[in-house]
Amino acid sequence: MTQALREKPRQNFAGLWNISFGFFGIQIGFALQNSNMSRVFQTLGSSIDDLPALWVAAPLTGLLVQPIIGHLSDRTWNRLGRRRPYFLTGAILSAIALFLMPLSPAFGAPLLFAAAMLWMLDASLNISMEPFRAFVGDMLHADQHAAGYAVQTAFIGAGAVVGSIFPWLLEQAGVSNVAPDGGIPDTVKLSFWGGSLALFSAVMWTIVTTKEYSPDEQAAFASGEVDPPTQPVRALASKSYVGSTLWVVAGLLAVLAVDALGLEKEVLLLGALLIAYGFLSAIGISLAKRGRTANMLSNIVGDFSGMPEVMKRLALVQFFSWSALFIMWINTTPIVTQYVFGSTDTASFAYNEGANWVNVLFTVYNGVAAIAALALLPAMSRRLGQVTTHSICLTLGAAGFLMFFFVRDAGALLLAEVGIGIAWASILAMPYAILASNLPQAKLGIFMGLFNVFVVVPQLLVATVMGSIMQAYFPGEPVWTMLFAAASWLIAALAMQRVQAAIPSEKSHA
Repeated sequence: MTQALREKPRQNFAGLWNISFGFFGIQIGFALQNSNMSRVFQTLGSSIDDLPALWVAAPLTGLLVQPIIGHLSDRTWNRLGRRRPYFLTGAILSAIALFLMPLSPAFGAPLLFAAAMLWMLDASLNISMEPFRAFVGDMLHADQHAAGYAVQTAFIGAGAVVGSIFPWLLEQAGVSNVAPDGGIPDTVKLSFWGGSLALFSAVMWTIVTTKEYSPDEQAAFASGEVDPPTQPVRALASKSYVGSTLWVVAGLLAVLAVDALGLEKEVLLLGALLIAYGFLSAIGISLAKRGRTANMLSNIVGDFSGMPEVMKRLALVQFFSWSALFIMWINTTPIVTQYVFGSTDTASFAYNEGANWVNVLFTVYNGVAAIAALALLPAMSRRLGQVTTHSICLTLGAAGFLMFFFVRDAGALLLAEVGIGIAWASILAMPYAILASNLPQAKLGIFMGLFNVFVVVPQLLVATVMGSIMQAYFPGEPVWTMLFAAASWLIAALAMQRVQAAIPSEKSHA
């Protein structure tokens, strides 16, 4: 029986659809967040310079939540299954946050309330999203990983299209797109409320239509693995405390640099996180040295320090890829409204027209991503390999960012979004397809969660350091951030070439 179960059954298209459909709803939530939160914050009285600090809650929650959820979901099994309990929990909390967000002006400290709801929304979306990454690896045969993540990317793009374009569609239908100072326009309110329902419904579809493999079946599928799941935490017992000390020292230097170099106060958060990880890693090592290897902290620290080589090399690519994306999400609205539509007054008609055009731009790049995931990336990957495909796509995206720096025509920016959309599709598919085929299947959850560290840390750096750079050298000129974004994707494209050597040749053309 065990021998028969070592190869996972192949899924047809309906199976691939059901496995990833919940991501359609999750991405509606992310799209509403990404394309509207700068607008909400500015409407509630935030300045451009304060936007990174308000956005910092989003990556911070991902950094904390994803490794924990990954670790727990690897070890969960109940009536709902292994990953699905987390799908449901995250969907419920996300739906509540989306419903409450537009009500921020009704509270005594509306800007603070909106920031708190952003924190809740991002944490909840991460609770659902992280297990979905591992879910594809759980459910699919290795030679279907690329197809599975391509379908997931298509749903991400489709969900983002719906979430991004909804405010613009409502305006075309006659819903008011302007509100008094400090008020949230009806187009945004209705979009968030509709997104709340859509997110919950899509995640429930996956929960109802999929059946996870039991722990015994998963163990049989993984019986050929040579890397025992407990190896990284056991290896932790032999490590010194030098690494932990260096993390603490780096954090202290970041804290001291705030006053010494006149950096923005948000850098204090970055320093605090480095110090906290240094102490936590030391505790994890200490527990492992005493033979206490069953605790979550030691396992997470051990898995982080014992990442497979392919994951380490992809981590650098992710770092620069997501630095650019976070720059885009924070700054596209201020750039388009200021440079293309000519207004920084959040109550003006021109500003709100520009903000809605950002929704159209985000719709285009997400729509392109959905199409590219199914029609372009598989063909490129088969012909060129995943590594070269990803490098080319990142380069096209960098060209798109450069257009934002030079172009002042709203319609022409649609072309920029084509390149960005192709890169976005590849970012969501290629690294995860490579990882799913090269990681221990019993630890997909925790490794996918730890991989998210290299999605989140660059966002934290952008949120804390970028503000200092812009304030010092380009005050009131957010368009310069697009040069940083373009450079980041070009560096990521070059770094991708190092990944090839860590991928067995038979897996590099999945």
